[in-house]
Amino acid sequence: MRFAGDTAELAGHLFLPDPAATGQGGPVAGVVVAGTWTSVKEQMADRYAEELARRGYAALSFDFSGYGESDGEPRDYESPELKVRDIRAAADFLIGHPAVEGEYVGALGVCAGAMYASAFAAQDARVRSLALVAPWLHDRRLCEENYGGAEGIDAKKAAAALARQRYEQTGEVAYVPVVSGSDPEAAMPFDIDFYLNPQRGGIAQWPNRFAVMAWPGWLDFDAVALAPQVTASVLLVHSEDAAIPDGARRFHDGLAGERTFLWTDGVQFDFYDQPRQVTFAADAAAEHFARTL
Repeated sequence: MRFAGDTAELAGHLFLPDPAATGQGGPVAGVVVAGTWTSVKEQMADRYAEELARRGYAALSFDFSGYGESDGEPRDYESPELKVRDIRAAADFLIGHPAVEGEYVGALGVCAGAMYASAFAAQDARVRSLALVAPWLHDRRLCEENYGGAEGIDAKKAAAALARQRYEQTGEVAYVPVVSGSDPEAAMPFDIDFYLNPQRGGIAQWPNRFAVMAWPGWLDFDAVALAPQVTASVLLVHSEDAAIPDGARRFHDGLAGERTFLWTDGVQFDFYDQPRQVTFAADAAAEHFARTL
């Protein structure tokens, strides 16, 4: 299905409960699902949306502007600001759908999708319940710790400025790989099986490229500072072996409303597709939405 975003038409998958399996009939509560940075819906958002539908929710996964099957230019450009607006458009579509009950929604964000879902919740009172799975929640300090300190950040911003100038002058987008174990300029310069394995997330719909000019928007986004503005009930599911757990702790401590933190095990990428971590997180999210949405 397709629906209108602020700047482009977006493509999504709406997963609905099977009334015979859930015992539910008629409209049900809706949840918007946001996947990780640079991802397409088939990598992990679809998986969580399908799991939530099995647990009785109408769950919408979608491609952000410029990604996957959605329209929008430039392609594969990581813009936190635009992604938050896309989540709002998805919520608008979901609330207006006849299969969805009420005027409120839940939101589930995986990894960096947690930052974008949280920013949306901070701005929009229609989000009554928020579930953050293996959340990547960074601020300047955490970016420095993960991107080579202040010098590393300055270098990425300098490269981004040159790439932006090239784009404005020629329309050409400079890309680096999202994931590579051999290219030090990759956004994630590591051999990450999830992204490189075609049986997991290395799928044809995902081109494994990162627009260099997008670095400033990503590096300057302060998710930890958003926490006091979030009044929705929040669930965090994380592991000490997953990405930047300190950011999740600091975000949790700054929340203004009801919050629950569940710790489990697994590395970051286990939460994208491994049955044990996905089932644990989906069960916890469904219970959280049932209580707070």
